[in-house]
Amino acid sequence: QFNKDVITVAVGYYLRYALSYRDISEILRERGVNVHHSTVYRWVQEYAPILYQIWKKKHKKAYYKWRIDET
Repeated sequence: QFNKDVITVAVGYYLRYALSYRDISEILRERGVNVHHSTVYRWVQEYAPILYQIWKKKHKKAYYKWRIDET
């Protein structure tokens, strides 16, 4: 079982920098976390949509509707 911070970082690297699963696995290994690239793949498949929805809620575009009334 991996720490949620490790999973978040791995998925974040994939989404932000478009790295391959093997590259992400290698980066994590350099930081002391030994994880197989197929595990990173599973994390991305499971958690990327969730992280995207969270990001989308935080980064809503500010727009206003203008209503014009005839006078």
